[in-house]
Amino acid sequence: MKLGVYTAILHDRPLPDALDVIAGLGLDAAEINAGGFLPPIHIPIDDILVSQSARDDYLGLFDEKGITLAGLNANGNPLHPHPAIGPKHADDLRRAIRAAGALGQTRVVTMSGLPGGEPGATVPNWIVNAWNSGSLDVLDYQWDEVGVPFWREIDALAADHGVTVAIEMHPQNLVFNPPTLKRLVERVGATHVGAEMDPSHLFWQGMDPIAAVRYLGPLVVHAAAKDVRINTEHAQVYGVLDERFRRLSPDEDRVNLGGHEWVNEWPADAAWDFVALGRGHDVAFWTGFVAALREVDPDMAINIEHEDTSLGRIEGLQVAADVLRKAAQVDAPA
Repeated sequence: MKLGVYTAILHDRPLPDALDVIAGLGLDAAEINAGGFLPPIHIPIDDILVSQSARDDYLGLFDEKGITLAGLNANGNPLHPHPAIGPKHADDLRRAIRAAGALGQTRVVTMSGLPGGEPGATVPNWIVNAWNSGSLDVLDYQWDEVGVPFWREIDALAADHGVTVAIEMHPQNLVFNPPTLKRLVERVGATHVGAEMDPSHLFWQGMDPIAAVRYLGPLVVHAAAKDVRINTEHAQVYGVLDERFRRLSPDEDRVNLGGHEWVNEWPADAAWDFVALGRGHDVAFWTGFVAALREVDPDMAINIEHEDTSLGRIEGLQVAADVLRKAAQVDAPA
């Protein structure tokens, strides 16, 4: 299997230095952001789309460092109804697919996206408890009129470029669990759409990622190594669906998500937190997770995504890499 890092956490340094970090962790692969919520810091995507020499130079960087390029990432909301966000993220996804094909890559990671609740909306509408008929009306619109037509187009584009799009099952998206992933593939009739198995968002929703791998089987085509810790003392009061986030002001350090949208500040007493591998679930779990993925595809890429705010960039990657290597029974370099 390919064990690597999603390099967004290393956007503070140039790509060659980021690849040195990955090699130093005893890992051998890198997943590169190519647009969407985050800018393409580690890939000159405009050049790669038009220039064979640029593609050769780019791949040469990976060869020089002994690191495999293991996928592009264009996570965003390509179905966002606001004209400053959705079309940009959708175009980033299309460009990432074309760039992946040009680079000989077969995986592009993204999210399914989430539309508004009706024509003319400007804000996405996530329906998760459709007990009333009005909510089912919203879902019918989101799936039939927006989601399925868009993903038919994307599936065809991916097929044209020899790429499979791996969807991260993420809350506030049409696809947020294994059944909705399977539903999208079936309703689209997709041949080049599958799942990126990121356990983190399944954990806090109460799912078992290993059971999810077995449920989806060959639809799992890519994986992330990212952990979650449930903070029981807070979860038993707030539950895992919690809206107590603070809006950051323009003079504070904040991350733009496209258009007028920004990342908010996490609650201090959160019901759950993203943590480095092993801090939410032990090595035994991750060993079982890697084994389940290996049964689907022995050559699958598993890339660490580091979002543990209690640890620094390198420190967090070191903790996660140690657990991932043990889970895959790979020794660290001497």
